[in-house]
Amino acid sequence: MNAPQEIEVLIRAKYPILYIVSWEEKRVEEALQKVCSNLNRVLHTWSVTQGMKPDITRPSGLSRPTTLSGELEALATVHGAPEYTVFLLKDFHPYMKDYRVVRLLRDLAVKLRGRAETLILMGPTLNLPTDLEKDITVLDFGLPEAQDIEATLDRITAAVKGNANIDTTFEPGQREALVKSAQGLTQDEIESVFARSLVERRKFDLDVVLEEKKQIIRKSGLLEYYAPDAKIKDVGGLEVLKEWLDKRAESFTDKAKEFGIPSPKGILLLGVQGCGKSLVAKAVASQWNLPLLKLDVGRIFGSLVGQSEENIRSAIKVSESVAPCILWADELEKGFAGVSGGGVSDSGTTARVFSTFLTWMQEKTAPVFLMATANDVSALPPEMLRKGRFDEIFFVDLPDAEEREQIFAIHIEKRKRDVSKFNLKALAKASEGFSGAEIEQAIVSSLYVAFDAKRELLQKDLIAEVKSSVPLSVMMKEDIQELREWAVLRTRPASRKDPS
Repeated sequence: MNAPQEIEVLIRAKYPILYIVSWEEKRVEEALQKVCSNLNRVLHTWSVTQGMKPDITRPSGLSRPTTLSGELEALATVHGAPEYTVFLLKDFHPYMKDYRVVRLLRDLAVKLRGRAETLILMGPTLNLPTDLEKDITVLDFGLPEAQDIEATLDRITAAVKGNANIDTTFEPGQREALVKSAQGLTQDEIESVFARSLVERRKFDLDVVLEEKKQIIRKSGLLEYYAPDAKIKDVGGLEVLKEWLDKRAESFTDKAKEFGIPSPKGILLLGVQGCGKSLVAKAVASQWNLPLLKLDVGRIFGSLVGQSEENIRSAIKVSESVAPCILWADELEKGFAGVSGGGVSDSGTTARVFSTFLTWMQEKTAPVFLMATANDVSALPPEMLRKGRFDEIFFVDLPDAEEREQIFAIHIEKRKRDVSKFNLKALAKASEGFSGAEIEQAIVSSLYVAFDAKRELLQKDLIAEVKSSVPLSVMMKEDIQELREWAVLRTRPASRKDPS
């Protein structure tokens, strides 16, 4: 049952007071007009700036001028109104801190019960005093669904039909991708972003819609939006992980849903630092053409009591509002450090935030793909690794010789150099034990050397820089070996390697 249908049922059942949570006054009012038309009722709307529209004739004894404030006058009007009326009071949540408003609402709940008269309060946030919890029924008026967005797209397409400068045709799958990308926007935002796309690009462009979603994320202040600046071809090695991700590239489509495939929950990338875990997150966003949001747990924790718990719920709500999307939680073990210690240092705030996050991971139904990365498995709470939290846990080890060749080739080509002029096998052999990040840094340092010598980059520069560096695998040999031993039976390797 959608929101308009539920509202109609509640009005027919003579529920006295409803509270609709929504930003979209226009959509809500249009839906209420249809409901009232079906039920032969008159809809009156009120706001502090416009007053009551249409005005309602009050009994002669109450027609004299009143000194009541606007919100109290509106409630008094509802109190004296005849049956078969519906009242919509917009942005009424700030007034519900007034004890007189609360008392009037409680009186109205008693009077309207059983009458063919309904009072509907509306606001973008839920602000309900404890005194009114038993008297008011709360409804969420959801954002436009796929069929609503398609109707808007068809309406705009019909409006510009005949304009030779605008291309309204779609490639296979493009229309579905556009509709899905617009989910999470309000009706006004959808109309505006489609119009902007036609004005700016002369066609319906997915990137314009994603840019609008970026605005929503920035306004929240809790998540960061990352433009997909990496491709899957920029990731060296990790063939098993790449294949796994490639098989799920279309898992958010309607075709996958009809086939019976649920949206994937997410993966945990566990492994040695600098081996491409964060790069994979950025590359997947580009491959799947989805917004990439970064969850910085440090932003979640606030100084006020209850603020941290509210922030994690808000961050989850924002990610679900722009779904389908990828939520990237980098170095997860650092964000929730101290959970296993019982939360003694922060009165249990970290534990409560972590519990909320875990519950969401287990129960979420919105198509939000969680990509979590971690370097230190000992700091991860065991609850995080339980089956059902993630679809798969991959172990990202140091690259082998073949993978190091690929990484050298990728970074040399990225710096606009001819890869054929370098002996990749010799470079891979010299850099045994190096991570991808260490190989990249060796190339960057070699470029500085060549630039200072006022000549082109040479093989000997790279070899010299590699030999002068001590990789992390040497400095932290015991820690890496311990991590590998833990991962053998508990994770899936991200790369194909010789069993030896």
